[in-house]
Amino acid sequence: MPEWMRVAGSAGGGQRRPFHVALTATDAAYSRWQCRVMYYWYKRMQARPEGAEMGGFTRVLHSGKPDNLMDEIPTFVVDPLPAGKDHGYVVLNRPWAFVQWLQKAKIEEEYILMAEPDHIFVKPLPNLVRDDPAAFPFFYITPSEHENILRKYYPKERGPVTSIDPIGNSPVIIKKTLLGKIAPTWMNVSLRMKEDRETDKAFGWVLEMYAYAVASALHGVQHILRKDFMIQPPFDTKLGNTFIIHFTYGCDYTLKGVLTYGKIGEWRFDKRSYHDRPPPRNLTLPPPGVPESVVTLVKMVNEASANLPGWDDGR
Repeated sequence: MPEWMRVAGSAGGGQRRPFHVALTATDAAYSRWQCRVMYYWYKRMQARPEGAEMGGFTRVLHSGKPDNLMDEIPTFVVDPLPAGKDHGYVVLNRPWAFVQWLQKAKIEEEYILMAEPDHIFVKPLPNLVRDDPAAFPFFYITPSEHENILRKYYPKERGPVTSIDPIGNSPVIIKKTLLGKIAPTWMNVSLRMKEDRETDKAFGWVLEMYAYAVASALHGVQHILRKDFMIQPPFDTKLGNTFIIHFTYGCDYTLKGVLTYGKIGEWRFDKRSYHDRPPPRNLTLPPPGVPESVVTLVKMVNEASANLPGWDDGR
């Protein structure tokens, strides 16, 4: 048994329930630098006494071949979808990657945290599962507003569309056995949705998130909705009691600290600015007046880049 698992089992009278952190990724530079920052902060938080339930870690690499981070980040290589099957929507590889990993890998823990490269742990994460899996509710996943479309995949006899949670697959903590049942359905629903023109147009870049929510409902699974699971700057301005920063949105501000979302700011941090290379070390901190969520994000990226070898080389 791994040392961290022995510690987790002995602490708290054996009540700890470790979960395995898994994220899917490609071998592109854009994905690599985010994975490196994410793994750096995972290790920092896991090392704290409160991090005893943060178990093993796997980057599920769906590029079909090893890359240059294999020695730095625990990685399991899986196949991408057949050529053309993702229709240019790379996220469609995520459910297929999880299906392969769950079938082929040896995973010690009973629980899985599905995470993403653009997640940064800001404090140790406990196992949030009670009887049901735990998930973050997204304001833009609104099943009740898309009933006509969702009925193609979740027929009336299965129940009301309110049985479909307003979630994606990440962040989610779930029992490994339960995810093993949901993942093939998630993959199949994702592919069906992408191949249906009306669904694809309606859901766009969140299609795979809806597919996970539908697949879970088809298996009779509902999630505990945890708003404290993560925050999303710049819209969430305070850290509060959150565990994860999700830096999916660009953060644009004037030099007076005024948000200019949708317009490039005088100061900005946007992960999309770094598609072909990692951000430079020691990014300029936001101007006065910018919320603590954004300031914390930049400071944490800076700390990671300062401590990761070969950062400037675009490893």
